[in-house]
Amino acid sequence: MYSIVIRMKGRGAVSNPASRFNLQVTRPDPSPPLDRIATRVRTEPSRTIITRNSSPDIPFNLSINPYRGCEHGCIYCYARPGHAYLGLSPGLDFETQIFAKPQAPQRLEHELRAPSYRCQVIALGANTDAYQPAEKRMGITRQLLKVMNRFSQPVSVITKSSLILRDKALLAEMARRKLAQVAVSITSLTAETKRRLEPRTASAQVRLNVIRELTDAGIPVSVMVAPVIPKITEHEMEAILSASREAGAVSAGYILLRLPAELESLFADWLGAHYPNRRLAVMNLLRQCHGGEVYRGGFGRRMRGQGPFADLFAQRFARARRNAGLNARDVTLDTSQFRPPPQAGDQLSLAI
Repeated sequence: MYSIVIRMKGRGAVSNPASRFNLQVTRPDPSPPLDRIATRVRTEPSRTIITRNSSPDIPFNLSINPYRGCEHGCIYCYARPGHAYLGLSPGLDFETQIFAKPQAPQRLEHELRAPSYRCQVIALGANTDAYQPAEKRMGITRQLLKVMNRFSQPVSVITKSSLILRDKALLAEMARRKLAQVAVSITSLTAETKRRLEPRTASAQVRLNVIRELTDAGIPVSVMVAPVIPKITEHEMEAILSASREAGAVSAGYILLRLPAELESLFADWLGAHYPNRRLAVMNLLRQCHGGEVYRGGFGRRMRGQGPFADLFAQRFARARRNAGLNARDVTLDTSQFRPPPQAGDQLSLAI
């Protein structure tokens, strides 16, 4: 697999390695690359939209992702390797080749009406951000929320975008019935660090304002310090929790940086471009947390790691969360209200 380092304004990845599934790989053109790549949004059909998982270390069993790929360009995104299944690169392709699912609201309604469906909280945007830039034009996430509201289907949204404020009234209506909560992800309060890590995301101050506005609207909000990156962002954890509590967050969690599949080389390239003097230290600390490997899967340990650094950080986080007055758990949403609304052709009830 060949890749060249490309520093491009407004993009997170600094390389674009070929998909690991490509049988034929072409060596990149060594000539100077373009200084800009336009984002292309394509649509893809959706046969199903609710994804099910049984991972014991993930706090939800059902999720929906209206988009594949994400223009936010977060270099650490664990969804990047998924682009390889499309024959595309998890690097720059992931943040410039976006696939939208405009049929998602219709598919969701169909799946919620299935006799076999049993209501559970649905996580919205668990893989890629449901409020990434394409959403402003396409509105798929908003339509999904409208369907959930009509069905009284509880939803948990995670985002790092201020676009969620567009749907504040809708989420507030659901939250009044204990059907909605929001998690805002904050990785760094430092503008330069944020720009390098997450080039097309809202600033930390804007995200804190999102927490404030959603809280004022009656929507319970948690903060996710995610991912925690040794030697890059981990020292900001206490400040992030304190600022988030002041803005109105009620609970908090964290996830240690995860580097599955191609993400290891993508992140190493990024470190070499932005933090060359810290590259070795960062990667060595990650190896400490994963038994000598940069990343090791396995339920439980993949999210938090093991070893001295991981244990000390867990203790720091617990103390800082307690000092900030933040809860360890999110608000419990109500699944008992779920009711598919009547549709044309339904038999009238005989109940009085």
